[in-house]
Amino acid sequence: MSTEGELNEPPLQRYANGRVDVDSVPDVIEWFLNHDQRVAVIKHPSVEEVFHWKQQQSQMQGEQVFMFNHAEDRLAIGIIQALADNASERDLHAWITQLLTALDTAAKANESTAEAYQLDLRGGGSIVKQAEKIPFQRGRSDFLLNCWIETLCTAEARVLGWLYKEFYGRPYAP
Repeated sequence: MSTEGELNEPPLQRYANGRVDVDSVPDVIEWFLNHDQRVAVIKHPSVEEVFHWKQQQSQMQGEQVFMFNHAEDRLAIGIIQALADNASERDLHAWITQLLTALDTAAKANESTAEAYQLDLRGGGSIVKQAEKIPFQRGRSDFLLNCWIETLCTAEARVLGWLYKEFYGRPYAP
C-alpha cells in the first residue's frame, strides 16, 4: 500500500543495486504532466495552439519536422532524447544550463513584447490571437516562437532537473 508521500513523488523505479531504471522515465514524465503546474501547462489549449503553429511554420520553411499530435508528446520525446544524448552528469548539467539560458532569453523577449503591444498573456485565451496585435509578421513569429520556447524549456528543465537529482544524488546547480 502506498503512503501519501509516495503518491506525491514521481514514480522513478530503481534496480536492486540502486541504479535508476530508465524505462520508468515515461511514468515520471506522466506524473509531472499530471501533478506539476509548470509542466502541465503544456497541455493547455493555448499552448497546444502555439505548438501546432510552430510545427506548421517549420514545415512551411522546408524544415524536416516530425509532426507530433500534441505538445506533451513533443515534450516527452524531447526529455527522453535529452537523456539519451546527455548520458553523463556533465553533459546533462550542460543541457539543463542551455535550457535555462534559452528560457531566460525567451521570457525576457516575451515580457518586453507583451508590454510593448499590451498583450494579455494571463487571460488564458489564444496566444496566437494576442500575437495579431503585433503589427509586423516577423515580430509575431518571433513572439510565438519565444512563447513555445519558454513553455517547452520550463517543462523540460523541471523534469530533467528532478531526474538529475535522482541520477546523481545532488540537485542541479547552475
